[in-house]
Amino acid sequence: MNEYIMPIVFGIILGTIARVMMLRTDYRQYPTYLHGKIIHVALGFIAASLGAVAVPAMLEMNFTAVTFLTVAATQFREVRNMERNTLSEIDGDELVSRGKAYIEGIAISFESRNYLVILTAFIGTLFYILWNIYIAFFGAIICLIISKVLQSGSTIKDIVDIEYSPPHFDGAGLYIDNIYIMNIGLPARQEEILKYGMGFILKPKNINVVNTIAHLGQRQAILHDVSVSLGVFRDSGTPALVPLIKRDLDDGRIGVFILPQIRDKEKAMKVIGAVPVLETAIRMPSRANQRKEVE
Repeated sequence: MNEYIMPIVFGIILGTIARVMMLRTDYRQYPTYLHGKIIHVALGFIAASLGAVAVPAMLEMNFTAVTFLTVAATQFREVRNMERNTLSEIDGDELVSRGKAYIEGIAISFESRNYLVILTAFIGTLFYILWNIYIAFFGAIICLIISKVLQSGSTIKDIVDIEYSPPHFDGAGLYIDNIYIMNIGLPARQEEILKYGMGFILKPKNINVVNTIAHLGQRQAILHDVSVSLGVFRDSGTPALVPLIKRDLDDGRIGVFILPQIRDKEKAMKVIGAVPVLETAIRMPSRANQRKEVE
């Protein structure tokens, strides 16, 4: 038996386990049961195989064989395109869409997780060959922990304080606290909004957060996740019942107006707090100012 067979198998198993650990269908219902998961587990197996096989190729000085990793990087970039295209196609059928920024964030995360799988398989196989299976297990556990940490980024509750504020009307204007949301002239619609609507104020914890939560893609992600988790009181062709988010231009606060089917404000606050902070929405103006001062 080839001396590299067991290390390679060990690395492939660890890499596949890492991909399964990072694959979770939550309240956003993505990836879907069952076929969506099969696709990503299969891609994880391929990524693990690439990472495990790369070690013997390098040890045998077969550097030509290692160049297939560059081909793998190109292929996994197609994973991002696949996710982007799939989510973009179905986004038009959502009552409350995800938005382009949210879709791009999901696509990037699926691509990056395959690289974490390659790393896990590579480390597991390398440690097995250089030392023994016990040290390989230890190295693999470290990689799995790193993968879980990198998988979970910041959430909205980390950057804002969330407060409940019931919607109210001033004439035809709908307000959350003092933040104007939209104009509703029909009395029947006003009654529905007061009956089913809920409002929340998001207060930024620091100056960096003001621009982050002002990002239109970040706001749309909040509306989508709340609508998926709690339902939405609307149907197609009812623009007056569309959930909206507006900002206070004076202090950067965000007013969230939603029409959930499950009117549980505690649960709604938890859902809003669990919305991921999109990488494309993160802004650091205070750091930019510090850099300018240094220069």
